[in-house]
Amino acid sequence: MKNLVRIFLILTVVILPHVLPLPFFSFSIIVIASIWLFLKYDRSGFADLGFSLSRFKKKAVLYGTLTAIAVVAITQFVTFPLIDLVFDFPDTEVDLYNELEGNTGFYLMMLVFAWLIGGFYEEIVFRGFIFTQFKHMFGEKYRIALSFMLTSILFGLYHLQLGPADTINALLVGMGYHFLVLKFKGNLWYSIICHGTYNTIVMTLLYLGKL
Repeated sequence: MKNLVRIFLILTVVILPHVLPLPFFSFSIIVIASIWLFLKYDRSGFADLGFSLSRFKKKAVLYGTLTAIAVVAITQFVTFPLIDLVFDFPDTEVDLYNELEGNTGFYLMMLVFAWLIGGFYEEIVFRGFIFTQFKHMFGEKYRIALSFMLTSILFGLYHLQLGPADTINALLVGMGYHFLVLKFKGNLWYSIICHGTYNTIVMTLLYLGKL
């Protein structure tokens, strides 16, 4: 029964933002509240997902930032050129990208959401909640590998609205965030800093018209 609830919640948090016409990013409140209720039912908490103030480490800022810079470089000089070489995807018009260029007010607002939604929300939901629930559903031998792959695939599909190239990129970048979490014993602060910094760099480049 509990596994059925887990599957339902996982599908809900992945699909809900794309099908429910809610005001700007307000879906995150519903999703976090749903996760909190489930954790109460499961007699656990956000700390069991790898997120708590007490687990914050100064070196998370260093490792997260340096990893984000490396990931941006890899995506721009390796990942996207390879995707363009192998696949013939049509260009996807993303309104967010177009609105960012030269729009200072919108850029500053999106930086806030880049951290709140990209950094905190998505890491707590994917590398925290979804990964942890998958681990509970699989046998001991392969549960980390299977949970890692399924979480990464769902994270990629979660960005499907950005087009096929960005979906593949999100899958691969998500793996990078997840490696940090696994390396530092499930501490989400490393991936939160990395994800937020990555978003900040990409949005700044879009704002400056460099992407």
